[in-house]
Amino acid sequence: MEQNLSKEIAQLLLSINAIKLNVSNPFTWASGWKSPIYCDNRKTYFYPQIRQSITTAFVKKVKQFYPDVEVIAGVATGAIGYGALVAEQLGLPFIYVRSEPKKHGLENLIEGENPSGKKVVVIEDLISTGGSSLKVIDALRNNNATVLGLLAIFTYQFDVANQAFSDKNCQFYTLSNYNDLIEKAIELNYVEKHHLETLSEWRISPSTWKQNA
Repeated sequence: MEQNLSKEIAQLLLSINAIKLNVSNPFTWASGWKSPIYCDNRKTYFYPQIRQSITTAFVKKVKQFYPDVEVIAGVATGAIGYGALVAEQLGLPFIYVRSEPKKHGLENLIEGENPSGKKVVVIEDLISTGGSSLKVIDALRNNNATVLGLLAIFTYQFDVANQAFSDKNCQFYTLSNYNDLIEKAIELNYVEKHHLETLSEWRISPSTWKQNA
């Protein structure tokens, strides 16, 4: 059941080019990494049915894994929308967390109310190395919130991210992942089967990956 959901979400992301795959002409990430995949989950907000499917999937996972949640927190900026939609569906308070404090006004890092003493679930759009997500976890914990866990639309399944979340003692789940995405992409002819080895090599070592073809 979980894998079926993961592949369904992967297909939706592929269908609107929220996730693009190009082995022959890799993308360059902001980090400088070369990559055969680029993920922009913000595109999903434009499509009502896809937006609703993702929101519904998030809500189900919150109820499944974190039934005693008291506050939903969205990660700025990509997951503010989904965080608010999930909170609305659950009838819960909503906050969002910036990557850094505002440079003016109250200089808030957390927008809404202080979550001190509350049980919080974080909604994220994408997990790559996990660094930006875990900054949000730190910010919430520094404000005395109890972070129950994090839910994201997609993960590249990097070992470094899994280790980072483990080191922070933070549980996370995602709606879809790299392995299921690639399997679905091959099935639907978004990429050819002979590219599978190259795509697997990249995920294992993205910082050193170089195109061989």
